[in-house]
Amino acid sequence: MMSETVDLDGVDIAYRSFTPLGHANSDSAPVMLVHGMGGDSTTWDRFTRALTAQGRRVITVDLRGHGKSAHTSTYEFDSFGADLLALIDHLGLNQVDLVGHSLGGYAVSLVAQRRPELVRRLVLEELPIPIRPGDAPPTLTGKMPSITELWHAASSVVLHPRAVLAFDRSMTATALEQFRRPNPQWWESLVDIAAPTLVLRGGPGGMVDPERLDAMVSEISTCRVEAFRTGHSIHRDGYSAFEATVLPFLTH
Repeated sequence: MMSETVDLDGVDIAYRSFTPLGHANSDSAPVMLVHGMGGDSTTWDRFTRALTAQGRRVITVDLRGHGKSAHTSTYEFDSFGADLLALIDHLGLNQVDLVGHSLGGYAVSLVAQRRPELVRRLVLEELPIPIRPGDAPPTLTGKMPSITELWHAASSVVLHPRAVLAFDRSMTATALEQFRRPNPQWWESLVDIAAPTLVLRGGPGGMVDPERLDAMVSEISTCRVEAFRTGHSIHRDGYSAFEATVLPFLTH
């Protein structure tokens, strides 16, 4: 395992790279795992072990304002996707599998939209799907999370206190405002996603709006949805089912 922090367009982004022994020259595309709001790259440790056991190189990222990455003056959602693209280019990757949870799901969807040739497989876990022009603004009731749930989405205080302490809580207000704001450009760019896409939705406590989910799936050329009984953090709270679904998709 190698851990490094790199300056990407003035923002320090931390990542870890795991290369399985005996597979240093593997031709397989690496898998990049991206956590949700309030988490950090350690949320993927268990799945990383499963992937490396299959001979896959894995890269786990701390998004800006999380983990060991820098706190910044802006947390526009698009900036998270731009950071991932900059890291992919920094690493010289020609192709990558992307797995993103919650906010990380939005970030990897941007990469797949903007540089479709880079993405071999795409996994979107409990993506809070942006609202469309004309949709009623969501409220923080029912399907939408509370402020606390937003920044604890990918981690828990007990299991991952470092992630909670490192999280820049100043982004919370910006995130909530963006969740309420229509995002027509994201919707218009869904048709640009070329990678086979797997969408994971949780049960009670999940953040996926079913109507917007149907609309999103209809715009992606190759896309399937898998439902789980867990809440928002499937890979944490329903790990066995998560691995059984995602690992074959990525190793196919």
